[in-house]
Amino acid sequence: MNVHGIMLPASEQSERRRANPWTETFAWLRRRRMFMLIVVLPTLLVGSYFYLVASDQYESEAHFLVRSTHTAEAPAGIGMSQALSMVTGASSSQSEAMSVADYLTSHDAVATLRRDNDLVGRYHDRDADVFSRLRPSNPTPEYLLRYFQGVVKVNYNSETGITTLRVHSFRPQDSFAIARRLLELGELRVNMLNERSYHDAIDMSRRQLAKAETDLAAVQAQTTRFRQTRGDIDPKASGEAQIQLVSTLTGQLAAARAQLNAMGGMVNHGSPQYQALASRVSALQAQVAAQSGRLTNGNHAIATDISGYESLKLREQFLAKQYESAATALDRARETALRQQLYVVRIVDANLPVKALYPERGRIMLTMVLALLLTYSIGWLIVAGVREHAA
Repeated sequence: MNVHGIMLPASEQSERRRANPWTETFAWLRRRRMFMLIVVLPTLLVGSYFYLVASDQYESEAHFLVRSTHTAEAPAGIGMSQALSMVTGASSSQSEAMSVADYLTSHDAVATLRRDNDLVGRYHDRDADVFSRLRPSNPTPEYLLRYFQGVVKVNYNSETGITTLRVHSFRPQDSFAIARRLLELGELRVNMLNERSYHDAIDMSRRQLAKAETDLAAVQAQTTRFRQTRGDIDPKASGEAQIQLVSTLTGQLAAARAQLNAMGGMVNHGSPQYQALASRVSALQAQVAAQSGRLTNGNHAIATDISGYESLKLREQFLAKQYESAATALDRARETALRQQLYVVRIVDANLPVKALYPERGRIMLTMVLALLLTYSIGWLIVAGVREHAA
């Protein structure tokens, strides 16, 4: 019997195989290299970042509501959410609440926090990981706003009218301070909207009242100048008195003429009594003519004065009514503006966080692993199908 090699005992062969574990491990990894590259390696890298590098972040949360002092009554036939909105006043102040929510993540709010609350210093924390902290130390306003919108979330619920504010930072005190300051800025914003709305509502009424007051003062000044020029306080009353005087003189003239005619039939026209009575008739005629002429003749006639005076008084009465209406409209506009004033109701005040809830490592890793497994499975199915068709 020919022997073509050295026969080793079975126990020695087994020891040789156990003596090469790296070879077996490398072979196992090689057979599963795609799984390792697509699933295991990215998971290890991301997990190393979140569990070894990523800094803890603390969240401070607050809820507030923008309400109006004037709440509309809920009409019949509406849903529960709409009824809640009507009760909370959200329907009447929805646009203002949305404007406040928009303002809290705007350039104005960021600039105020940067100036008054050391916003850059709070997020440019050297203890925080390099991927999460704010860089550089003096960012541009545009970059700071983009970073700010990543750590501060303001959500408005159109169903309830409640706005939710969430602030993340690397220290509990920073999240609490920024959330409280943002609530104060929101209240200041609402006060500014109230002031602007109030002035817009009553400015037109104020201008109308001022114009009516100016016009009324002007016509009163014209009336005063008219009286001074004519030397008559009330031409209408003077005219009535003048008419009464002319009427009295006319009556006296008629009586004197009758008496003169009666005397002319009984006594000589040259007698002193007749001449005296005739002189009285002549005097009365002259007085009647003079007083009647004062009523209607010339530029300074009482009739002319009455016409000008009545025109001024009519215009003065019209402007006085216009002034009264403008004053009433101003009071009504002021009352309406005050009734529509807005204010912020803090439903849940900002809290001082105790435990870091972010980043959500478990949720992120689970989501990532599931997504990578799904991707690997789809790729494996595609490759297996191609190989089957190729065979």
